[in-house]
Amino acid sequence: MAPTLSDRILEECGAIEQVDNWSKGIYIAPSMYCLGIVVIHQLPITEETLWLRILGKGKVQERAIRELKDLPENHPKKNSILELVYGLLTVLEINKKEGQSLDPEDEELIMKISVLYLEKLQEAENKGLEQGLEQGLEQGRIQGELLLVMRQLKRKLGNIPSNIEAQITSLSTTQLETLAEALLDFNTVEDLLNWLNR
Repeated sequence: MAPTLSDRILEECGAIEQVDNWSKGIYIAPSMYCLGIVVIHQLPITEETLWLRILGKGKVQERAIRELKDLPENHPKKNSILELVYGLLTVLEINKKEGQSLDPEDEELIMKISVLYLEKLQEAENKGLEQGLEQGLEQGRIQGELLLVMRQLKRKLGNIPSNIEAQITSLSTTQLETLAEALLDFNTVEDLLNWLNR
């Protein structure tokens, strides 16, 4: 995937746009290369390409983030796209914490996505207020933290067995916050189990 790509590079790869089989902006190289190229800035502006366009740069990315924010809360694809976006945020944040330098555009993307995440947390808190101020706020905060921790764990370790997920779900807010920091050092599900057993 690339935000943009010159015609010269596409030609040198022998990549041909596959509008009939795929979409505008998707190129397939000859089979000996086993290569497909997605040129994000050429993708059509549809809900199906929204999550990819968020990976674009500049105005393409800004428009995609605006489209995502503007989707109605009950839109069937909004939560799926947000999950993908939060996964990207998690990866970028882990890379940053592990000392990898991020380019300014990735730094800006982290800020934009973080705003969406905070808005989502705020919405969860607002829903909680309607059900009971104190209980709703606490539940919304815990749920938001739990979702973020689970996304980070799955992104870092892969599938988490359901019995371990149940243990994580029963953690207090303070324990979830501690786990959110500790998981950066985990390499296997066994590391997670050892932490939970402590």
